[in-house]
Amino acid sequence: MIYPKEIASLIEQFQKFPSVGPKSAQRMAFFLLKMSESEVENFANIMVEAKKNTHTCEVCFNLSSTSPCEICSSLSRDKSTICVVSDSKDLIAIEKTNEYKGLYHVLQGLISPIDGIGADSIRIKELLTRLTSEDVKEIILALSPSVEGEATSLYLTKLIKPFGIKVSRIAFGLPVGADLEYADEITIAKAIEGRHEI
Repeated sequence: MIYPKEIASLIEQFQKFPSVGPKSAQRMAFFLLKMSESEVENFANIMVEAKKNTHTCEVCFNLSSTSPCEICSSLSRDKSTICVVSDSKDLIAIEKTNEYKGLYHVLQGLISPIDGIGADSIRIKELLTRLTSEDVKEIILALSPSVEGEATSLYLTKLIKPFGIKVSRIAFGLPVGADLEYADEITIAKAIEGRHEI
């Protein structure tokens, strides 16, 4: 079926989202067209505001509307522990468990030579700077047990060990190849509790 230009453009935009194929994009486009004009305007304004007012924290690189973010500026967090995650979705998954009370560092990716992502492409330098300027006693590596997660963990361990800081890794209560964001809170909580030094 040939859609009018505006609908075809709308479907094309929805297909840019991860895991959205042509059929899902079509359903979203037609759902949007059924909404009232005021609902569509409100939806568009919310997207623009989210994009405009969401930044990365200058300390941990988590997504936030403030910098430093709420976690970094909190006086109740344990500043001697930093949990290293690949992206903000993983941080949120860990926060939902209410088990971890330290700080975070969001790498904004994992080392993946196949995809052209090297150590300089993610926030490793910034993590090392934090280790020299803060009183950190432990780094917890909470990276997915994928090939990229393993490579990044090994690389970070080699860099952090000379600082004399304990490096631990969350326990493998998670299935290999799974992403943290899809794991349930209990599984993640047990993985945090059962972490071990590497």
